[in-house]
Amino acid sequence: MRELLAEVTGSLEQGRPCVWCAVVETRGSTPQKAGAAMLVFPDGSQRGTLGGGCVEAEVKQRALRVLTEGGGQAEVLSFNLDDDYGWDDGLICGGRMTILADPLGQRPPAGGYYRRFREIVEAGTGCTEAVVVGETPGVSVGSRYLFDARGELVAELGEAGLAAALREHLTPLGQRPRPALRQGIAYLPVLPRITLLIVGGGHVGQAVAKLAAEVDFEVWVLDDRAPYVSPERFPLAKRRLVGDIGQTLADLARTLTPTFYTIIVTRGHGHDEEALYHLAETQAGYVGLIGSKRKIRLIFEDLLAKNISQAALDRVHAPLGFDIGSQTVPEIAVSIVAELIARRNLGIAEPKHHCEARK
Repeated sequence: MRELLAEVTGSLEQGRPCVWCAVVETRGSTPQKAGAAMLVFPDGSQRGTLGGGCVEAEVKQRALRVLTEGGGQAEVLSFNLDDDYGWDDGLICGGRMTILADPLGQRPPAGGYYRRFREIVEAGTGCTEAVVVGETPGVSVGSRYLFDARGELVAELGEAGLAAALREHLTPLGQRPRPALRQGIAYLPVLPRITLLIVGGGHVGQAVAKLAAEVDFEVWVLDDRAPYVSPERFPLAKRRLVGDIGQTLADLARTLTPTFYTIIVTRGHGHDEEALYHLAETQAGYVGLIGSKRKIRLIFEDLLAKNISQAALDRVHAPLGFDIGSQTVPEIAVSIVAELIARRNLGIAEPKHHCEARK
């Protein structure tokens, strides 16, 4: 999304017309879900994707007609993914996609709207876009209203006066809402970006950081050895922290909110235990610990003796990551990041409690 918003704001600043094609509703099995977007330019080129195949090709054709023949008006496109679409490409999903094709070249206010949208997405604070896709008295199809994480209107592209009614239907971003269509309005949340704090700059931490950054986690890394958190090892990290692990985490503990995920992958049992001591009872949305079942059991027993609560340890993912039979460092990283994605996107991935480590 960040790259696409950068592309659209740049195009509008240059006076280059384009069509913003956004999936506003899906039903059943579809190659992309609501919130996915694609830009189509007059020369037929595109940025972003709606899943490829015949549907995407048809969207591009219709978007070009909207741009050249639609008089600047947005249109709603519907596709049933049956035999009419995707037989040759293997995309007979059986679902339905509703897509808004919105020509931006003839809408002067669009530049300001998308600049604000881009600022919020790049800041990672989250927002909700309300898009008119059905018949709404006095409001044009394609009108868009952007609400920040507090539910305040920060930008609009269309008729004024609708914000108060729309705000009543917003779901707080803290509840990690899914896209929804209500009374002709598509509510498309962009959830706050998750910060991943990696404690330990060794091989596993390095591999996790690279993969996590590629799937839009903001990466922080902590180690007590400066060479292990260098820009060369962690070029995509937002913050690289060098210092005593226990003291640094003690200082950070009060600032960790549910938008922080933490994983403990240090070089030894003692550092792992020290890190978990400071992280287990924070408000972090995910706390994960690497290691064998025996190591985990010993660490948990020590922490219970140090008055870390049973409830706090019960929420720790240990051993962290999905069980995919990982053998190599890249495979371990995949298993960890897959679990982090599931936690972020679906709210799933139940902790593996320490009682399981005793088996």
